[in-house]
Amino acid sequence: MKAGKEPASPEQACQSGQSGQSGQSGQSGQAGQAGQAGQAIEVQDLHKAFGDLEVLKGIDFSVGRGEVVCVIGPSGSGKSTLLRCVNLLEEPTSGTVTVAGTEVTDPDVDIDRVRRRIGMVFQSFNLFPHLTALENLTIAQRRVLRRGKEEANRVARRNLRRVGLSEKEAAYPAQLSGGQQQRVAIARALSMDPELMLFDEPTSALDPELVGDVLAVMRSLAREGMTMLVVTHEMSFAREVADRVVFMDGGVIVEQGTPDRVVGDPQHERTRTFLARVLDPAAAEVGEVPDVGPHTKRVDR
Repeated sequence: MKAGKEPASPEQACQSGQSGQSGQSGQSGQAGQAGQAGQAIEVQDLHKAFGDLEVLKGIDFSVGRGEVVCVIGPSGSGKSTLLRCVNLLEEPTSGTVTVAGTEVTDPDVDIDRVRRRIGMVFQSFNLFPHLTALENLTIAQRRVLRRGKEEANRVARRNLRRVGLSEKEAAYPAQLSGGQQQRVAIARALSMDPELMLFDEPTSALDPELVGDVLAVMRSLAREGMTMLVVTHEMSFAREVADRVVFMDGGVIVEQGTPDRVVGDPQHERTRTFLARVLDPAAAEVGEVPDVGPHTKRVDR
């Protein structure tokens, strides 16, 4: 995990890795109308500051039901903070976030109830080290969803099979590779029957050889119609799987559109500079990158 980001505990992962669907969003007084419009997430004028450091500078953003949205951008651009604000792991300074028709930034919201509808997969795996893979998948089902042992085991085994790890149900995290642990973490979130999945750079802590297995699971989820908001540096995945790519820098959305547009033919100079460095790092030269800020003209296509 990158320096400066506090990892979630296994307990937080258990609770946040619940299910989350897309109802619809909109302004707080329009939740019902939004739900009919098909939005899973609606973010309006979102600001987040850590002391004097403003990390998000007025984000307006939405994700539709069944949509796969990949958020890309340099480290420190606010991508992960945006993701964590969606299920209130980070509390916004101002603005509103609506998930499945419920405004999670409402002071009176039952956030635990909302989080039971949102699955989240972190950079680090956040598995309980003293529990087997199967037990990591059943603990939240039994404690949060109140499922019986037999049903929880059945659901857990189905999702381990879904991520290709049926034979590892009795293994402890220390006996699994990083890629296998991350697939267990995905299976754990799926075991809560989520309708919305959040992924915070799920492959960033993995060896290159292990990345493909995790991305294959995510591709499968996308094909099944899962609503997904993915913070990633995997440009090939974004281009192949995403319905929309959002490029962030300096706490603002600089450009968004289809993958072919944003990754294949970016219009903003900052987007072009970032992609040149990511797609061909050996060719990058030392120099300043274009400045962006809250008054940057956003490109939507």
